[in-house]
Parts: sequence; C-alpha cells; structure tokens
Amino acid sequence: MKRYTEEPDILSSRWPRSSAVKHELVEYVRPIVSDVAQRGDNAVKTYTERFDNVKLDSFKVSRDAVQDAYQVVPQSQVAALRESRRRLEIVESKRLTQSTFNVDIEGTEIKCTLRPIQSAGCYVPGGKAAYPSSVIMNVTPAKVAGVEKVIVCTPPGASGEVDPLVLVACDICMVDEVYKIGGAQAIAAMAYGTESVPRVEKIVGPGNKYVTAAKNLVSDVVSIDKPAGPSEILIIADETADPNLVAIDLISQAEHGPGGISGLVTTSEKQADDVAQLIDEKSSNLMRREILDTVLDENGFIYLVSTMEEAIDFTNRFAPEHLEIMTGVPEEVAEKITSSGLILLGDYSPVSSTDYCMGVNHVLPTGGYARVASGITVLDYMKPVSVVKATKTGLGSVRERIGTLADAEGLPNHRLAVEARFK
Repeated sequence: MKRYTEEPDILSSRWPRSSAVKHELVEYVRPIVSDVAQRGDNAVKTYTERFDNVKLDSFKVSRDAVQDAYQVVPQSQVAALRESRRRLEIVESKRLTQSTFNVDIEGTEIKCTLRPIQSAGCYVPGGKAAYPSSVIMNVTPAKVAGVEKVIVCTPPGASGEVDPLVLVACDICMVDEVYKIGGAQAIAAMAYGTESVPRVEKIVGPGNKYVTAAKNLVSDVVSIDKPAGPSEILIIADETADPNLVAIDLISQAEHGPGGISGLVTTSEKQADDVAQLIDEKSSNLMRREILDTVLDENGFIYLVSTMEEAIDFTNRFAPEHLEIMTGVPEEVAEKITSSGLILLGDYSPVSSTDYCMGVNHVLPTGGYARVASGITVLDYMKPVSVVKATKTGLGSVRERIGTLADAEGLPNHRLAVEARFK
C-alpha cells in the first residue's frame, strides 16, 4: 500500500473531475445497443453467442428451472438469502411510511404521497461468479414500493443456464420474470423491448464497464440508477482503533477485484505502521491473494494526517462508497460527514456485514458520486405526487398574490382563472 503524509492525488480521478463512462467505450457499445433496438431477439442471440459463447433458443427462465434450483442450493444459503431480504424489507417499509405526510396551510390541504413506477429491470452480474445478493438489494426495494412488474436479466453460464443460487434469490424476492441475457445487449433489451423481453421504465443494478456504458446510452429512453463502479472502502481511524480490524476490513473489500480502492486516513502514525504491517502479513496467507495484491498495490493507500478535521475534510471530498469510522467517539465524526454512500460506526459494523445482511442496501454510489447521490432505496422506484384540495377561504388567502405574480409573468388568464371562483 502507498503511504502519504500529504494529500494523495487520487481526488483528481473522481467525480466531478472525471467521467464515469469513457467516450471510446460508449462508441464501442453504441452499435450493440442500436442493433438490439432494431433487430430485437435476433440481435440479442447474436451477441449472447459472441460474448457468452452460448447459443440460446429462448431467453426466459422457466418455472421448472427455478424449482430445480432449490434442489441444488444448500438450505443454509436459502435461509441466509431470506434473512437478507427480510431485514432490508423492514427498513425499506419504514422508509416508505415516513415519506408521506399531510400539510394544511390556511384552508389548503396538501397530501404529499408517493406512487410507484410500473416496471423495473434489474441487472445482476454473472459469468465467473454468482451474485444473489445483487438480486436482494435491487429487487426488494422495488417490491416494497409496489412496482407492478420486476424483471431480472443476468448472463448465462457456460451451460446456458443461470446460476441456481441467483434463481433462488429471484424466487425469494418474487421476481416476475428472469432472462438469460447479459452485457450491453441485456440493457438494450430492457430499454427498448424485444419480442421476448418487455420494455421497462427503469433499469438498475451494477455491471461491468460495457453494462455501464449501455445504461448511459439508453438513459434518454429509460430511467437509470447512478453508475456503479469498483468497490471502495475508506476508514477513518485514530489511536484507539484496533489495527487488526482495520487491516482485515481493508483487505475484505480489496477482494471485490480490479479497480477497487482500500484507503485508511489516520491521525496516528503507530496506527498507520501497524496496519501496513498487518496487511502485508495477512494478505500473503489469505485466499484470492493475487486479486488482493493487485488492488492493494494499485489503489491501496494510508494517509497520515495531523488532525481529525483534516481526515474529515479529505473524506468529504473523496466521497467514498463505504466509510468506516473507528475512533474514540465515532458518532461525533459521523455528524461531520456530508459525502459517503454508507457510514459504519465502531468495531461491529464492518462493510462486509452490510454487503449482505444488515438491512441496508449495498448498491451505493462510487467514483465520488456520493457527493451528490445515495444508495438505492424504495424511493428510487417511486414518484413524489402532491394532491391539493383548497377551500374557498384557502384560495382567497392567496388570491391577490396569485394575481400579482400572474400579471408579472404576463399570464393574465391565470388571474382570471382564480377570480372566476369569486364571482
């Protein structure tokens, strides 16, 4: 890991100074998206065979395949998925109920409510590994919101089938339809619709750079979530933190793979020394060592600062996906954090726990977008709607004000529409 006593240059590669999608990548993906929009299923078959080395006659996963998946997935994993969904559903349901309210202003009743979108498409990465947790995190908020139709697109494996664990997760979350399609072609299929795949109103879910570029391209015809890049963890620690926990948390996020960032900002030189030594010792004896070494060597850093104020200032400009605060009084530090996808306090709130079963979403903004965005919630599948009912007294209380502003904007019939109610 790199060591710094002066602010690292890493901020220059983050939003708003860098783009999430490179121009050349967009241009590579553009013809794929256009082809799917024009040729539908035939184009999807072409790119599935080219990129996934699988020839498919049908994309939709059958109900029998879902039931068969339960026969090969261990019950312990099924139970873990159910618990993950249960906890997230509790939190998102609470968020939903607290986001509606009524206001009465001098005879005008305003009901601020939420309405769900009608359909959503969730992209779930696949290929070399299975990510059932992505199903839980993307689909559960949509179902809590009341989205009428939720579909999932995920790449087929070498056998042409979807990983059984992903199918079980889809069933637990009550996904309406699952399609064996990955990559840019999956995003295009959900955005424009094909003979097999229904067009949706919103597309969410993480993916590789081609998926991200495709989402960027279709964003004029469908709503999309924020770009989701490689995993990030930043830890603020002082001399009271347990260096063993700091080290293993930095390592745990590095195993997500290339492009990830594992960083420590500390006011303690001893903490910095201890963590650096422990990372060297631990990573050499852990599984996935090659991946860990690559990420930690390329994007791992320890930044030694003089004061906690410096640490907080750097963090807010860095805007990490995940922020762990391991200090004497972490709540005091957290109060001053304005930019982070998720904030975790103390020894018993590691990032890895929130990746799975703590009741919060792990789909979070990366690359610095946490300065202006947050993780996905039930609200991402809903539209705020205001319902207004005014009495004659209520309208009368602002009658003159409305007329004044209407005249100022050169809209005299706006004044007349109000005045007509008092004749």
